[in-house]
Amino acid sequence: MSRQPPIVCLLGPTGTGKTAAAIAVAGRLPASVVNFDSRQVYRDFPVITAQPDADERAACPHHLYGFLPTEEKMTAARFVELAVERIEAVRALGRLPILVGGTGLYLRSLLSGIAPIPEIPGDVRRKVLARVEAEGPQALHAELSRTDPDYAAKIHPNDTQRNARATEVYLATGRTMTWWHTESEHAPAPYEALKVGMRMALNDLEPHLDRRIDVMLERGALDEARAAFARCPDPDAPGWTGIGCAELLDFLRGQATMAEARGRWARNTRAYAKRQLTWFNKETDIHWFAPGDNEAVADLVEKWIAERD
Repeated sequence: MSRQPPIVCLLGPTGTGKTAAAIAVAGRLPASVVNFDSRQVYRDFPVITAQPDADERAACPHHLYGFLPTEEKMTAARFVELAVERIEAVRALGRLPILVGGTGLYLRSLLSGIAPIPEIPGDVRRKVLARVEAEGPQALHAELSRTDPDYAAKIHPNDTQRNARATEVYLATGRTMTWWHTESEHAPAPYEALKVGMRMALNDLEPHLDRRIDVMLERGALDEARAAFARCPDPDAPGWTGIGCAELLDFLRGQATMAEARGRWARNTRAYAKRQLTWFNKETDIHWFAPGDNEAVADLVEKWIAERD
């Protein structure tokens, strides 16, 4: 039986050096990076979402970064469609696809298949959106914490898109998002994946994440948010739900001081990294490395590819 085509998945919490590890692999093998971070798809926020810079992009081809307008939403289903398209284009050039990111749901959807959630009736969707406008996404998140605590733990209370989606799915189908993602029939993408993780203890990671916020501000994160707000002043647009984006938006709208916004940004970043660690720690087939062990990562990938030949 012929093997499925290989892909490498470099995963882990924010700020652990996944891009640097991918570039180390690309220094050994002809490879291209395909993003699977749900925030790095947004065009208006390259600094705030820590998208690869010009030097990193010059090291090897990068795909699915910074292409989506702030007002458009990205879903797991749309990601899988775009990712498969890019993976096949990379393979057609004789290159190894390296998926890099920290959105566990996107990677699981690609490798294990998309949950076949039925189309949501328009009246249910309108009812949920009306609730969001009247009560805010936090009210929906509080309900999800009771009906679907596992999924609620993975999303931010301010994430309008995901809280509304989980609520409408539950109302329309009587099943939680966790059930759809874990119990329903899925059609996985046809790839053999080597999963490589970058991680460190949260207490050790926290000061690095805190410093990274200062670096982003030094590199113009506030000006980036201000320009994005001029282009898309809708505070409910999907692109504004990202960590860093939401907090700076509060400052721009006069709803927080800069100190308050930065403090919330740091706390929410830490909480997000903790959720990512919890998600990936449940996986059993990840080869873990410490941040900076890039040559060891490249050794593993190179050996894995050679053993397949």
